[in-house]
Amino acid sequence: MRKDRTAPQGTLHRLSLDCRGLYDNFLGDESLRVIDVYIPYGSDGQGLSLLVDLVGFTAGGPAHTNWKNFGENLPERLDRLIASGAMAPCVVAFPDCYTTLGGNQYINSTVMGPWADVLREEIVPFVETRFGCGGIGRRGVFGKSSGGYGAITHALLYPEFWSAAACHSGDMAFDLCYLPEFPRLLRTLAKKNFDIKAWIDGFHAAAKLNNDGLHDLMTLAMCASYDPVPEEPAGIRLPVSLDTCELIAERWANFIKWDPLELVKTRAAGLKTLKALYIDCGSLDQYNLVYGARRLHRALTLAEVAHTYQEFADDHSSVDYRMDESLPLLARALTS
Repeated sequence: MRKDRTAPQGTLHRLSLDCRGLYDNFLGDESLRVIDVYIPYGSDGQGLSLLVDLVGFTAGGPAHTNWKNFGENLPERLDRLIASGAMAPCVVAFPDCYTTLGGNQYINSTVMGPWADVLREEIVPFVETRFGCGGIGRRGVFGKSSGGYGAITHALLYPEFWSAAACHSGDMAFDLCYLPEFPRLLRTLAKKNFDIKAWIDGFHAAAKLNNDGLHDLMTLAMCASYDPVPEEPAGIRLPVSLDTCELIAERWANFIKWDPLELVKTRAAGLKTLKALYIDCGSLDQYNLVYGARRLHRALTLAEVAHTYQEFADDHSSVDYRMDESLPLLARALTS
């Protein structure tokens, strides 16, 4: 629902790309992917900067272009921001990176798929070639939750590719956001004699999904992302013991090395090349992510990495309105 009905409407293109990196992937997910692309009113995209939207868990990029009740979808938000002069015109891509395990962390995994490579080597070049946008120094990435994790992790790992990033309520401080989920997961899996594949098959066969089940699936997806084991039937093993929920040091170490708070220890220097870095989180975030955000802010400050950090009085849910802060900042930096 448009907030500003006078704002000229940009054009939304629905493209598809058969991603070579997803051929014969472990999960059996489709290699043909939808990519929605927003072009501002009065432009064909030529010469504009490019922003790439990484969505949160349980969604794919086109979810952000769908009709939305009681609020704007993202193209409508972009129309309003650009028409008001708050945001420089830019192209925005919404790639579908959804997986059978319910989402994506946008990193390379032998189980989830080589998603970092697919994004950088296939999806972004495809959009840039089609519309004449982006390119070195003109690309930004943004997202919330798992998408926020993807954005900050891509900025840390690939600063030569991305020139700006915004992380909204991104996954970090894994000890606080992931470990509390494992006791419930163990109780769930015990009902299937700890047969992870059987539980996943049952989840997909269920007539109705429930919130606990979605959270359990998410936890399994994190295992498949950070500690993939394709030799296992489901490609998944847990970083905790099945009877006492005690950490298994070797497996947890595989998790932790992907925590942005660990990555920043050796990758902070690359962030200094970015034109803009934005991080925010709700002070009431129910997944404890604000504590990780504060730790990252402190680490970046100590490393003298220029960034914008904000906290706001809200939780993890329905906080797309925060993009009114981040997207103008990214677009301005990439345009200058």
